[in-house]
Amino acid sequence: MNRIEITRLHELPSVIEPLRTDAARQGFRFVERLVSDWTSGANTFGQPGERILGAFTDAMLVGVGGLNRDPYAADPAVGRIRHLYVRSDHRRSGIGRAMVDHLLNEARLTFSQVRLRTDTEEAARFYLRCGFSPRNEPTASHGLDFGTGK
Repeated sequence: MNRIEITRLHELPSVIEPLRTDAARQGFRFVERLVSDWTSGANTFGQPGERILGAFTDAMLVGVGGLNRDPYAADPAVGRIRHLYVRSDHRRSGIGRAMVDHLLNEARLTFSQVRLRTDTEEAARFYLRCGFSPRNEPTASHGLDFGTGK
């Protein structure tokens, strides 16, 4: 496999279409929502501490993942991992883990905890391996607390 570069995105690249198509074929609609929310301005990952990352091999986008202030939490110190997706033909190569690690390193600068929601067993196991704990909350299936020091 070619070298993977993870970079912060300031706009959604036009090369997101194959990723969006792959996600839809796999039954995941959240990449479509990412594009829709970005286009409408509903979520451009532009608030303090927020960011969206892209994983590229050559010029091909093979993964995306974002970090927002958690819209379901009253506390602005709670972040949320959103729209993490790696193309099906690039999974199990460390890209997802590298993206989560990158997002968590950034999250520690702004947030005291990060939450997320997933509804697949495979993703749940992945997040457990990344250090998250299960949460039994209506808006979060997993969370990771950084403690009080940022």
